[in-house]
Formats: sequence, structure tokens, C-alpha cells
Amino acid sequence: MNKLIAIEDVVATIPNGASIMVGGFGNPGTPFTLIDELLKQGQRNLTIIKNDANETSLGISKLIENGQIDKLITSHIGLNKTVIDMMNEQKVKVEFYPQGILAEKIRNAGAGCYGFLTDIGLDTEITDKALLIEHQGKQLRIESALYADFAFIHAKLSDSYGNLVYESSAMNFNPLMAMAANNVIVEISHLVPSNQLNPEHIHTPSAFVNSIVNLELSSHKNKLASI
Repeated sequence: MNKLIAIEDVVATIPNGASIMVGGFGNPGTPFTLIDELLKQGQRNLTIIKNDANETSLGISKLIENGQIDKLITSHIGLNKTVIDMMNEQKVKVEFYPQGILAEKIRNAGAGCYGFLTDIGLDTEITDKALLIEHQGKQLRIESALYADFAFIHAKLSDSYGNLVYESSAMNFNPLMAMAANNVIVEISHLVPSNQLNPEHIHTPSAFVNSIVNLELSSHKNKLASI
């Protein structure tokens, strides 16, 4: 099945109020072109799940600054003073998790689990005492799996079926998010024939991918999209 689609058409399927996982760690692996198209189309009341908030006027920060995001689920926003100020002014709700916990919440969703137990942060503000239980003689916190309606993913290579190959550290959260969302939209730097991909080198199989945007053919390819 050929999953290639125009970026305008696939982003238009995202409704107001949707939850969207966005891959990337800082710049590497962030799907900037998909984000820019979402900014252009203007969907609102969104929940975004991303490791960070990018920097001011870059990536998802542009969506936040434009008032399109109601809630950000993240690990840190320390490199973005604009988003910090907006959070403090209650213009955007920010829900924080330690990076490993955030990754595991997403991985659990992709693995079909409902959650997991952890002893991380028991005596900190991240712990709701109502979620504590006794298990094997220890006090542990119940941490629920984290799902999303959509995922925005960036990959270096793909065939037309959606078998994905990431590049180095640009892999980061992308493969986890590709498993945890109901509808996975991928921007790719290069499209290759299926017979050129070694099955052992494929990081995300096509079964997890719904739509592919080929940046080589996009009319508004972001200059950072190749990162």
C-alpha cells in the first residue's frame, strides 16, 4: 500500500482538540515541516506531547506562541523563556514528567500495556499520593500509559509502504511515539525503493505508519527538516 500523501491533505485530517505526539529532542528528529503546516492550518485546543518545547519561535514553540496548544506534556522547557513565561501566566498548561518516565509512559502505550509501577520521585511534587500502592513490601506509584490521537514523526529514509530508518540521535522519541498513537504521520527526507532497505536496518516497520510526507517533493520544505 502506497502511503504517500500531500502534507496539506494529511494535516487537514487533524481536528481541533486532538492530542499529538511530536518526536524530537531539541532539533534532531523534530518534524518541523509538519509542525509548520499545522501552524498554517491553525487547529486549536491541542494537547502536545513532546520531550521539550524547542526554542522560542522554533518548532512547537510557534504553536504555543500562536495560542493553538492548551496543554503541553513534556520533560523540560528550560531552553524556552517564552513558554516558561506563558506557563507562569497560565496561558498554557504544562504537565511535567522526568524524561525516563515520559519515555516509559509512551513505550507502555505502544506495547499495549495500561501502565507500570515506579519508585521514582515518590517524595516530590510529581507524585499524587492517591496513586501510591504497596507492592512486594515497597511503596510504589502507579504511572499510566500515555496515548495520543496522532503522532508527528521525522525519519531519514522510508519506502512507499512506510518502513522507516532514522539517523543517529535523531531517532530519540520517534520510534516510541510511532507505536503509541492511533494515526502516525511521518515526514521523510528521502524516499527509497523497498528493495533498497535491509530488513535488519528498519527501525519502525510499516505496520505502525499511516501516512508519509516526502520532503523532497514538499513545496515548503523546512530547512531544519533534514536534521
